Amino acid sequence: MTLPTPLPPRPGPRPRTTPSNPHTQLDQQPTDPSIREQLAARLFALPGVVERPSAISVPGARALTLPSGGPSRLFIVGTEFAHLHPAPDFSVHTVLPRELVAEAIDAGWAERHPLAGRGPIPDAIVMLYAPRDETELDVVAGLVTAAHDLFVPA
Repeated sequence: MTLPTPLPPRPGPRPRTTPSNPHTQLDQQPTDPSIREQLAARLFALPGVVERPSAISVPGARALTLPSGGPSRLFIVGTEFAHLHPAPDFSVHTVLPRELVAEAIDAGWAERHPLAGRGPIPDAIVMLYAPRDETELDVVAGLVTAAHDLFVPA
């Protein structure tokens, strides 16, 4: 999953989200269930990724964890570096490489988590908005792959 550079702008306005925990996307979810399924299939196929229930998110959130590796300060919790939110949300929380955080936000793909940088929560944690179509699926999967590569270099 190659990430386009520079990131293309995400079409349309940003989705509405909650300003606190749980940090939830409230609208603009994909209407095609195959988009959600394809995103999960791509992300859980990344090398070394083990799917587990999220140790920090809402019930039903699917965590991308690693058996070990990488700087612990970059994990969300334990060895969880991202998680997919269940219906009706479908957004993704992940820890992006620092050089991608501002670019992803500026291009409209992400927003900072309201607790980013507070306590044990990494300052580079963002919500990636749920992809609505195949093109957005490629970008979101590419961003999570960039997060994965912080821990498991290609």
